[in-house]
Amino acid sequence: MRNYDLEFLKRFSIVIGVLIVIAIGLIFFASFLQGAIPTEESANAVKRTEERIAPVGAVYAGSTGAAAQAAAAEAAAAKAAAGGGAYDGTLDGKVIFDKLCTACHLTGVGMAPTLDHAHWDSRIAQGTETLYKHAIDGYTGPDGGVMPPKGGNPGLSEEQIHATVDWMLANLK
Repeated sequence: MRNYDLEFLKRFSIVIGVLIVIAIGLIFFASFLQGAIPTEESANAVKRTEERIAPVGAVYAGSTGAAAQAAAAEAAAAKAAAGGGAYDGTLDGKVIFDKLCTACHLTGVGMAPTLDHAHWDSRIAQGTETLYKHAIDGYTGPDGGVMPPKGGNPGLSEEQIHATVDWMLANLK
């Protein structure tokens, strides 16, 4: 009479051993590929990453801190003057809407009001200054709708926001 449990254990051990050898082989093959294939870094991707991880603020102390603070303020002013705002500083509300706002305001994502009077009449009744404020500072509505500050682009100037809101109001259906 044969011992089927012993035969099963031997065959099962062989199968497990083969699977372990295959797994180790795949690990070595993957590590070889990781070292052999060079990583490609886009200059734009590196620049965007550096901008995202740049410090938000700085601490200035003493006389050297005052000089560093003045230099930082000058650099920020120069950057603001050179940049002219997002989208080359355009004040064309349609251009800004097309590049930034369409994802939410054409589809209603995040409970954003689409460009029709049914969604906007109650908002218009609050006044354009309130609409400007919500577009600039952001807003979370009672229905759970979310408007990020400056539509999610902090590079927009207040004038650009005003132009975009005005364009949206003029193009309601």
